[in-house]
Amino acid sequence: MTAQYFAPVASPQHPRTTFADRHIGPSPDDLSRMLTAIGYSGADALIDDAVPAAIRGDRPLNLPPALSEPQALARLRELADKNTVLRSMIGLGYHGTFTPGVILRNVLENPGWYTAYTPYQPEISQGRLEALLNFQTVVSDLTGLPVANASLLDEGTAAAEGMALAHRVSKRKDPGAFLIDADALPQTVEVIRTRAVPLGIDVVVADLSGGLPEGDFFGVLVQYPGASGAVRDLAPLAEQAHERGAQVVAAADLLALTLLKPPGESGADIVIGSAQRFGVPFGFGGPHAGYMAVGEGIQRQLPGRLVGVSLDADGAPAYRLALQTREQHIRREKATSNICTAQVLLAVMASMYAVYHGPEGLAAIAERAHGHAVRIASGLREGGVEVVHDSFFDTVLARVPGRASEVVRAARDAGRNLRMVDDDHVGIACDEVTDDGDVTAVLGAFGVSTDLPETTGQAIPDALRRESPYLTHPVFHAHRSETAMLRYLRKLQDKDIALDRSMIPLGSCTMKLNATSEMEAITWPEFANIHPFAPIGQVAGYVELIGELEDWLAEITGYAKVSVQPNAGSQGELAGLLAIRGYHASRGDQARQVCLIPSSAHGTNAASAVMAGMKVVVVKCDDQGNIDLDDLHAKIGKHREQLAAIMVTYPSTHGVFEETIADVCKAVHDAGGQVYVDGANLNALVGLARPGEFGSDVSHLNLHKTFCIPHGGGGPGVGPVGVREHLVPFLPSHPLRAEAGPQDTGVGPISAAPWGSAGILPISWAYIAMMGPDGLREATEGAIIGANYLAARLAPHYPILYTGRNGLVAHECIADLRKITKDTGITAEDVAKRLIDYGFHAPTLSFPVAGTLMIEPTESEDLAELDRFVDALIGIRREIERVAEGGYDRDDNPLKNAPHTAASLITEDWKHAYGREEAAYPVPALRENKYWSPVRRIDQAYGDRNLVCSCPPPEAFED
Repeated sequence: MTAQYFAPVASPQHPRTTFADRHIGPSPDDLSRMLTAIGYSGADALIDDAVPAAIRGDRPLNLPPALSEPQALARLRELADKNTVLRSMIGLGYHGTFTPGVILRNVLENPGWYTAYTPYQPEISQGRLEALLNFQTVVSDLTGLPVANASLLDEGTAAAEGMALAHRVSKRKDPGAFLIDADALPQTVEVIRTRAVPLGIDVVVADLSGGLPEGDFFGVLVQYPGASGAVRDLAPLAEQAHERGAQVVAAADLLALTLLKPPGESGADIVIGSAQRFGVPFGFGGPHAGYMAVGEGIQRQLPGRLVGVSLDADGAPAYRLALQTREQHIRREKATSNICTAQVLLAVMASMYAVYHGPEGLAAIAERAHGHAVRIASGLREGGVEVVHDSFFDTVLARVPGRASEVVRAARDAGRNLRMVDDDHVGIACDEVTDDGDVTAVLGAFGVSTDLPETTGQAIPDALRRESPYLTHPVFHAHRSETAMLRYLRKLQDKDIALDRSMIPLGSCTMKLNATSEMEAITWPEFANIHPFAPIGQVAGYVELIGELEDWLAEITGYAKVSVQPNAGSQGELAGLLAIRGYHASRGDQARQVCLIPSSAHGTNAASAVMAGMKVVVVKCDDQGNIDLDDLHAKIGKHREQLAAIMVTYPSTHGVFEETIADVCKAVHDAGGQVYVDGANLNALVGLARPGEFGSDVSHLNLHKTFCIPHGGGGPGVGPVGVREHLVPFLPSHPLRAEAGPQDTGVGPISAAPWGSAGILPISWAYIAMMGPDGLREATEGAIIGANYLAARLAPHYPILYTGRNGLVAHECIADLRKITKDTGITAEDVAKRLIDYGFHAPTLSFPVAGTLMIEPTESEDLAELDRFVDALIGIRREIERVAEGGYDRDDNPLKNAPHTAASLITEDWKHAYGREEAAYPVPALRENKYWSPVRRIDQAYGDRNLVCSCPPPEAFED
């Protein structure tokens, strides 16, 4: 079908009266014009031709009618008011903190930061990359280890990654078990157990206060300080572990490390933990940035993302993701971790908290928390209450035989939550927000004198006091005033392209509108300031909101039950595969360990299957990008008795609705396997089809894609898992919350917190509530129309690689540049970089097919923006033609030299055959609104050969 471009014409604007009208970018008139360009007179006809009848649902979504924005916010206020916000002194890895207003307003609440994408295009990500390098520097400095990554999902999963890393680097022929100190956080212990079972790793929990027990261990995890608050010298334990060939993993509190001797100086090989208390609210458990730091020699096996420093085309320092091919999801079935996204937005907040306070400010906060703990301990001792540990940082463990529940209840009546460890022990954790009133209330709850004791002495042994400096880089000393901090944040933001600047047409990543009204409730104290282990009676609003959201997601997907615990898509994949594993085991089918995965699948699919203890067998795709049924049946035949599951992305990663999906599901079910449908592309199905009804047994859903939780530069994400009835008993559970999942049959916790990143679930709740059933379906239709409109307009200029029946695509399309590259030398990467000069973030580059661009418009981009993007690609195609015709030199042209910085254009030594205006202003509109890349094209290879992963000195940026 030949595309026709309709120039803007003056016409009455369609009134935007509902939230759905404002969420969906094109007006009805625009959609009509787009459909005409595709060759259709109406949306129903296009959807009927694009979406196979075999998967279409025969019933509409049974969801409440759409709420207006004021109504939705009023309902969220009702739910918030059902939560009770007490001062939580429970600890267990979650602490009260104060988010500086300048960071709250200008990072967490700022679309310039929260709508940014993962920095795969580093030239337009220099701001968030600098912020992440600051984060890595904070972690490296405080832990005393040279290399830290750019965040992990939470402390529990970071500890599990630490176990896996220790296992990989073990040089022992028989690695033995993984040993955990009994004073580790209980949720961390159970997350590790969940992850260890499918990997065949034995986990041993023992009291290590007297040294290592007998046995063979490849790794040892110690908590520093312990869950009980105890501070112990790690050095003797580390020395014993190393003598026995074991790696030492320390789970450390970053704030404590401003006062305590760093674990790296005591012999720890790997240090993990959470940056939550660096200015990130409780959020009922998340999202929070986990971290990992490692010693020399194992940094190239570090899971997650690593920001490094390289050079651009002019030799200037520039930030980028280092060792990108080390990213686990790229390694597919050879993966050793399934980490894909991280917690970038929260890592940025934590890094800016450190930048704002500096080392002196952080130490003062730590000393204040420690001082309050010392006063509580002193008051308890004076009142005759036994304090178990003499050495502690901020947590006091009191022994009150038979009275623990009475004390905890009295404290609750006084407005404070304490931790009931057992019938005889109570834990009290102090933090940044603890004040004299809290000390008085705690002492009163124990029935001792509430006269405030003086802050005398301290409870950190001199031998464990930190002596080494930290945060010495100038960035941690230059932004003390709010004015300076505000301008620093603005400077970094201005270097980047986020959704507030232009569309981000990333195939497979669904960068859609994150509406302000969806975001509003997450910073309300009634949602933000709730500890994940607060008594269940205090979180009635959260429980109701989560229950409604899980029910709505189940209705949308056709599953019996949904769990929101997985805090990333990769963790949702793992949860789904563990449910399948648990189901087969319950039937005595432990031999079913083969997972079939199409060659077109997302890389995390294979990585997650490996993490679930499965053997990956790849199924070929045919020339049209569909699953090769002959190869599928051959693989099923070969592995029939061992077949556990198939993982299918639907619509496919190639951007088409495969007609044979029902046949694929039936073939796998007939062989005794289960069907996993990856929910990454659910934005093409909502309201039109339900995976749980067209043959799938389990899916994870990306709330940070289809359901409007922002990407945040690469996190936060939420990856709920939905299952059919027979898999419900095998959903995630949690040791500290019976309400969070099936306790007897569940697979254990996937995330550290019972409901994962609960603090951002109000976003997706608000989206579904305000769209309503009709709006959700219209959004899906809009996404499919938008993708086909782009494909129709681009097809005369760039071949569209895969299409379904009637030449249609689903929600995304793939532009094939391979022949262009062969003929002209211009690569897909050249086009991606030239798009920066036009003011756009590039589409997904060379995935799932090398030499291509995968483009997804989403439903929230209006027609003017879609046309602006298409016009940019057509303009670039004309530039490519000039290269082919000899008008541009093949090696010296605007594409090969893109992006162009302002500095490169004003130099007196302009050596290029093309003009400066051609480089800077390829279309006239850019003169009114121009994004300038802060750096030129970055040399990736140089950065990998010269690995620098912490803040370089200022001299590196001098001319």
